[in-house]
Amino acid sequence: MSVLDVRGVAVALGGRSVLRDVDLTVAGGELVGLIGPNGAGKTTLLRTVLGLVRPASGRVLVDARPVRLGRSGIGYVPQRHEFAWDFPISVENAVMSGRTGGLGLFRRPGVDDWRAVGEALERVGMSELARRPVGELSGGQRQRVLVARALAVRPTVLLLDEPFTGLDLPTQELLTDLFAEVASEGRILLMTTHDLVSALDTCTRIALLNRTIVADAPPSELLDPQPWMRAFGVGENSPLLKILKVV
Repeated sequence: MSVLDVRGVAVALGGRSVLRDVDLTVAGGELVGLIGPNGAGKTTLLRTVLGLVRPASGRVLVDARPVRLGRSGIGYVPQRHEFAWDFPISVENAVMSGRTGGLGLFRRPGVDDWRAVGEALERVGMSELARRPVGELSGGQRQRVLVARALAVRPTVLLLDEPFTGLDLPTQELLTDLFAEVASEGRILLMTTHDLVSALDTCTRIALLNRTIVADAPPSELLDPQPWMRAFGVGENSPLLKILKVV
């Protein structure tokens, strides 16, 4: 079973400490919600796992091997605004762009590459829109394209950066069910989200992050307000804590 192992990771960007002493281990079959306030380093941690950011200290291993940019087996769903939706490209070619990093400079996509793209589009319910320009898609359809793009690499590790932001409820439900299904296949999912209710309901574990891991446990063990108060820097009367009483 695949294992993501983050040990003692520290990251500084522009001379400012963003992450310090981050320890996090995720096994195949787990969907871990990475939760914390704005500026807590959540996206930076995802990019460090992906290999886009090099830690100042510590290590990130997948299956006991160091991660590096472009390594196969890691899929990444960025926030929607990070993709160039005005670029003249079809849905299927946008999804194929998730695989082109592993093709090499002179090799064109082959039968297996297009098969992977077709499988990914089918999983997100976008097969019928494969030839449509991405600029004509709705917000929910664009998000499904980004998920398909990550799934097309057939990842053992799937990194999700705020995948539910701005989505209607049907699309949220579709993706929630899909992520649970992907985890049930033995893959690793690490997801940042501001949707605390959904995270507490669907994630197998919650990791509270504010530059370092403040708490890490199954949702049922994180109903005490204290770790949330430490992670978010709020008092006992914060509206945030009312969510814990509802769940």
